[in-house]
Amino acid sequence: MNKKVLSLVHAAAIAALYVVLTQLANALGLANNAIQIRFSEALTILPFFTPAAIPGLFMGCLLANLLTGAIPWDILFGSLATLLGALGTYLICGCAKPDKQTGTARVFLAPLPPIIANTIIVPFVLAYAYGFEGGVPYFMLTVGIGEIISCGILGIILLKILQKYRKYIFPFIV
Repeated sequence: MNKKVLSLVHAAAIAALYVVLTQLANALGLANNAIQIRFSEALTILPFFTPAAIPGLFMGCLLANLLTGAIPWDILFGSLATLLGALGTYLICGCAKPDKQTGTARVFLAPLPPIIANTIIVPFVLAYAYGFEGGVPYFMLTVGIGEIISCGILGIILLKILQKYRKYIFPFIV
């Protein structure tokens, strides 16, 4: 299969999965409050495996925010936070070949950029765009907790599972 076509398919599948998982979290009341536990944020580790995840995550977040009724500032800045996190993950450990010396360290670095990007950007949206009660430091704490759960815990679990199947899911990267 053509690499460009496969990359486009990966990006589209990631975007679609992000939207579905966000809708699920939203239906459970977890996606759009001070503590946001979006199952879709676990996908932010995917730039570890493929650069196609970068536009896939960005478009998925953009569409998910539109579909969950987010305001324009949240759609813009929330999606940019996801984009920056995905770029950061790719730059730190993207397409990492499994090896014995750096493999484990890279696994645990993968969720850090999205955690940091969202913990810095989203609190300003919550405080100033939505006008939620509480200050930016409070929202940094609550968003950070949600991101640690979503990206740090769920993301690492997903990454460990995908590592076993990377040669089937990401055949041109292995």
